Amino acid sequence: MKGIRVLLIHNYYQQPGGEDQVFKAEKAMLQEAGVEVIEHLAHNDELASMGPLKLAQVTLWNGHAYNQVRSLVRKHKPHVAHVHNTFPLLSPAIYHAIKAEGVPIVQTLHNYRLLCLNATLLREGQECVKCLGKSVPWPGVWHSCYRNRAASSVVASMLVMHRLLRTWKDKIDRFIVLTDYEYSVFVKGGLEPHKIKLKPNFVHPDPGPGDGQGGYALFVGRLSPEKGIGVLLEAWKNLDIPLKIAGDGPLGAVVAEAVKSMPQVEWLGRRPRQEIFPLMQKAAFLVFPSITYEGFPMTLVEAFATGLPVIGSNYGSMPQVIREDECGLLFEVGNAESLAKKAKWIWNKPDRLAEMRQQARLEFETRYSAKQNLQMLLGIYQEAAGPNWP
Repeated sequence: MKGIRVLLIHNYYQQPGGEDQVFKAEKAMLQEAGVEVIEHLAHNDELASMGPLKLAQVTLWNGHAYNQVRSLVRKHKPHVAHVHNTFPLLSPAIYHAIKAEGVPIVQTLHNYRLLCLNATLLREGQECVKCLGKSVPWPGVWHSCYRNRAASSVVASMLVMHRLLRTWKDKIDRFIVLTDYEYSVFVKGGLEPHKIKLKPNFVHPDPGPGDGQGGYALFVGRLSPEKGIGVLLEAWKNLDIPLKIAGDGPLGAVVAEAVKSMPQVEWLGRRPRQEIFPLMQKAAFLVFPSITYEGFPMTLVEAFATGLPVIGSNYGSMPQVIREDECGLLFEVGNAESLAKKAKWIWNKPDRLAEMRQQARLEFETRYSAKQNLQMLLGIYQEAAGPNWP
């Protein structure tokens, strides 16, 4: 792979999440393959020092980021630029900077920001596609879908402005989606089908499988409404299965209060990634009760890598990822009784659970390892670059 130069661009979130992990994993994978990686990064910790007017300005068009990225491209002359997240600090201005230097662009669509102000296609805990296909996402502004009415107006203005500038159509050569379901949503949203390529997430380095003998179920993720925390807690009221909850977020106080009367549930708070893998390796199964459209959560890939079966909601792309009765089970989204029933069933069938562990690990080895992912990623880069690929 020597001789290939790739510019990786990412705007880190204030609370580390799956997108940040994917960015780091892809960077490491490319470098280990001999690819020369150039980075341009921003971090949302900078938001604390910005007033609302300044933040609105950089969200729409960050001239400073434009100049920085264009200078970087001119200096290093990458064969392709791969963008993960630009929101909000880098802004879509960077696509124009890269294209001004004649470099092809690949964009991973980790969420639905191009179609939805809050990037989830969810409003007040329910599915919402009212902005899908609209040139002006006015329903999202009306319902204050991103934080408040003012902030929603800024995000809507950013989307409208760059649709008018044809940023998504003319500046980005290939989009990466994580599942077939996500592909269908973005096609409905107006992206050109031939530009959309499927490449799932992966785990690198491989943590290895565990024995699953810890005697507990596990939840890993942000404690927020769209992750189905309410469903999880309601389901466990009538279960005596030990449950560990690893994560923090807006509903942290709700979880803390709930576990006072649920001795079978332990809240671990936020844990660093190096502590999550041992928890997964010892857990009997992972619970993934999300009620939102997920792309391809890293938590699921990490679970499969450790041989951990998943009980997940039958919503969005999840049925494509969690193959029913093979590497996990599906329950009716938002239905605590359905979740409890599935959890109790598999907890009482250790032999079947052991078979699912083997299948989950096999799923990782055949679909989500770095070896397969590297070839897919380089193929997408080559397609975007065309005859200029080295």
